[in-house]
Amino acid sequence: METPEAFSQVLREHQRMVFSLAYHFLHDAALAEEVAQDVFLELNGKLEALESPAHIRHWLRRVTVHRSIDQSRRRKARPQVGLDEVQEPSSPPAVGDPLRDGLLRRLVAALPEKPRMVVVLRYQEDLDPAEIAEVLSMPVRTVKSHLQRSLDMLRRKMERMDGEARI
Repeated sequence: METPEAFSQVLREHQRMVFSLAYHFLHDAALAEEVAQDVFLELNGKLEALESPAHIRHWLRRVTVHRSIDQSRRRKARPQVGLDEVQEPSSPPAVGDPLRDGLLRRLVAALPEKPRMVVVLRYQEDLDPAEIAEVLSMPVRTVKSHLQRSLDMLRRKMERMDGEARI
């Protein structure tokens, strides 16, 4: 039976994961919060049907992935100037978090939606290809292919930019 305490516990345990996944895909804290709210609002009505903590975690990742992609598509339909484009002082990125590096973040953000989500799930959420395939409902080979092509593309772009910086 679903209780407010059970929902509160699930919320506390998973809110960071849901927000992080949405944020690293969308690169917009306000949109990530909106996605997280929508996900947990939907979870509130479905919690009783979810059978285990692993099922809840899988459901949250899957719904967050799809909501983030939907939000990204809506944002493309109504483009806005992002904070990344505004020149403001910023704090240095945290050491050891490669997704916070501005250049790499922009390159990852330029990937198509599905490959970008595969990269975020692999390197931000640390899921293995089989888990990513399950979350995105795609074959493991497709996940591996997206990862390989995306990493090759990112590597080539980084090398090209590194070469331009030396000139």
